Amino acid sequence: MIILGILLSIAAIGLLCWLLFTLAVYALPFLAGITVGTWAYHTGAGWLGAILVGLVGAGLTLGIGQVLLMFVRPLWARLLVALAFVAPAAIAGYYATHGIVKYMMPSETWQIVFSIIGAIAVGITPFQRVVAMTTPPGLSNQSLVRA
Repeated sequence: MIILGILLSIAAIGLLCWLLFTLAVYALPFLAGITVGTWAYHTGAGWLGAILVGLVGAGLTLGIGQVLLMFVRPLWARLLVALAFVAPAAIAGYYATHGIVKYMMPSETWQIVFSIIGAIAVGITPFQRVVAMTTPPGLSNQSLVRA
């Protein structure tokens, strides 16, 4: 029974990490959708109106980000747009890792070190996925760098 509990715990942690890495790209649109939905609810839109406004806000945020990454030419501007998607994901990765690590090790220094490593790992994933979303099919990232 103990071995089964350990195996299920490992499977649950693996599932939650997969979910975190998969959904890290959508941290900024989710945050924007929640913010706009909360605003709509407090202005009297009701639950249904707030949910609809939040979904539209999240979709617009993701769409505008993709369009900006496709059509903005300067590299520094593209990096700023990508950073807007990476920063909320890295913050979420920091706190998710810290929530797991604080029960595993007593030293606060090592908790922070592993939390920073988790934030970097979670931050790299949305950067790669955001860049991949904006690359047209048939082109590699290296052909875009040469252009």
